[in-house]
Amino acid sequence: MTGIKYKVVVITGASSGIGAATASYLGQKGAKLVLGARNLDRLKKVAVEIESSGAEVVFSEMDVRHRADHMKLVDLGLKSFGRIDVFINNAGVGPISLLDELRVDDWDEMIDVNLKGTLYGIAAALPVFRKQEFGHFVNIISTAGLKAIPTMAVYGATKNAVRTVTEGLRQEAGPKLRVTGISPGFVNTNFANSMTDGKIREQISSRMNQIGISPDAIARAIAFAIEQPDDVDVGEIVIRPTAQD
Repeated sequence: MTGIKYKVVVITGASSGIGAATASYLGQKGAKLVLGARNLDRLKKVAVEIESSGAEVVFSEMDVRHRADHMKLVDLGLKSFGRIDVFINNAGVGPISLLDELRVDDWDEMIDVNLKGTLYGIAAALPVFRKQEFGHFVNIISTAGLKAIPTMAVYGATKNAVRTVTEGLRQEAGPKLRVTGISPGFVNTNFANSMTDGKIREQISSRMNQIGISPDAIARAIAFAIEQPDDVDVGEIVIRPTAQD
């Protein structure tokens, strides 16, 4: 199926930021949406706004740290629409800090959400895609996985790991599945809210306000990958502010 209209798209972390912007944009393009996030109230608000524009939307509270929640979200999509065309692993956190601070709980959180959460999404959707003989994974990575930056050692490591998994999946996918990695730079979202170091949170928030691009820009990049013909696989897109190093 070429294009976006009528495609069934699953999005994790859909209650805000890139996830919400992508859901809204794809809904405007005629996609059928299956949305998941931890914040149910905010997720419901996003779903209602998208439905008001005429798009079909179902949603479920879910935590990407739990494999069963991914299975529940995929099952919701199948029961609601009969298939899944695209699975977007979007949910992510970034409680960055200097390694010397030994914020081990934050390290665990990034590994569990950013890396294991992506793997659980793949585990939930891949068998469905194989059975259907079509499907498209879109994994949201980060420019932090391209360049080592102080305070982002663990965050960048999780994103670099997702990049490796994404490329490995692409090579294993065969001729009927598609796999895309999207690496955003500074984007104006609430991403800094996950940061437990107050000083770094203020620095990142300030930098986002100065140079951050709209999450709509990332949504358009995702849409570009999805709307290509079935025999065209967009492997990776890096999208950052022109002012970002």
